[in-house]
Amino acid sequence: MERLKNKIAVITGGSQGIGRATVEKFVNEGCKVAIWDIDEVSGETLSNDLNAKGFDTFFQKVNVADMDNVQAAVKSTLAKYGTIDILVNNAGITKDATLKKMTPEQWQKVIDVNLTGVFNCTSSISTVMLEKGTGRILNASSVVGLYGNFGQTNYVATKAGVIGMTKVWARELGRKGITVNAVAPGFIATEMVKAMPENVIKMMEDKTPVGRLGKPEDIANAYLFLSSDEASFINGAVLSVDGGIVI
Repeated sequence: MERLKNKIAVITGGSQGIGRATVEKFVNEGCKVAIWDIDEVSGETLSNDLNAKGFDTFFQKVNVADMDNVQAAVKSTLAKYGTIDILVNNAGITKDATLKKMTPEQWQKVIDVNLTGVFNCTSSISTVMLEKGTGRILNASSVVGLYGNFGQTNYVATKAGVIGMTKVWARELGRKGITVNAVAPGFIATEMVKAMPENVIKMMEDKTPVGRLGKPEDIANAYLFLSSDEASFINGAVLSVDGGIVI
């Protein structure tokens, strides 16, 4: 079943991890995807590989923290596809440190990408959606945005802020035919997590009631559902996809 047939999506941070899994999931559901990422090599490789299989993707090197860069990318996406139906604000970074050790630069860099980047993309792309009176906006939060986490003042602030923005935009845009929701992943087995020491990974698994780490595809499935027609009455929600870790 092609639940996103003929839809056009922008997926930020789309070249690796959860973003890559989401791109692959969406194209398999009939979607055309603009892949936005700062990593040009990974992004171009992914787009070329998918296009060689008959899918329709378009890579752009985009720094979501730069509004001018985002607006230029929107113009290029519209020139390629004509419209944008779905925005997945997936791009994000970490610069972890305890409060006493966190530098102003570490704080600002994470704020710029994870929070301002979501604002920049949503502000620019929601204009396109408002013109046609329909759209889906999905924002990447985290369970730490709901419950906090040691040594992640900057990251937690952004993920909690994303939840707040999601609820505001759901109120502002819902009457205009645009739903806005957030997904809050738990411990997900991305390449970054897999590189952690075995004892840390085991600790993560033990804390998760289902007894395993999440897969990037688990989050991609949540994005797919919230982007589909089946989710047309879901607006302003925060969907925790975490194996029950917050119970």
